Amino acid sequence: MKIGHITILVKNFDKAITFYVEKMGFLKRQDTKLWGDMRWVTVSPKDQLDLELTFVLADTEEKVKALGKQAGDHALFTLETDDCKPDYEAMKAKGIKFYGEPTKQMWGTEVVFEDLYGNLYDLVQREFSQ
Repeated sequence: MKIGHITILVKNFDKAITFYVEKMGFLKRQDTKLWGDMRWVTVSPKDQLDLELTFVLADTEEKVKALGKQAGDHALFTLETDDCKPDYEAMKAKGIKFYGEPTKQMWGTEVVFEDLYGNLYDLVQREFSQ
């Protein structure tokens, strides 16, 4: 077994697509109108085909309360990179809010950022010792 999709609550499908595609560099994988206002919208990092983030409209009071807090005050995801500093600079230039600058940790270089709803992400360049 493996995880195929992870749900991200959004206020607006199109704004979420714009953020993840234009600012984070993800690819839109699917955008299918089902019925009424229901859409099946997924994105993923361009080089990761086996896992997709699925956008779900925050259309109830309970879902609205969870917007941006899907992992509480902890990072919702770790986004791994081969080179943290240039990715940080590129994403920051596109308007992504970061909490500090890339910092060397015992596991690699890391910086925290947030998506358009406040969910936290760790941008991490792993350091492996031989």
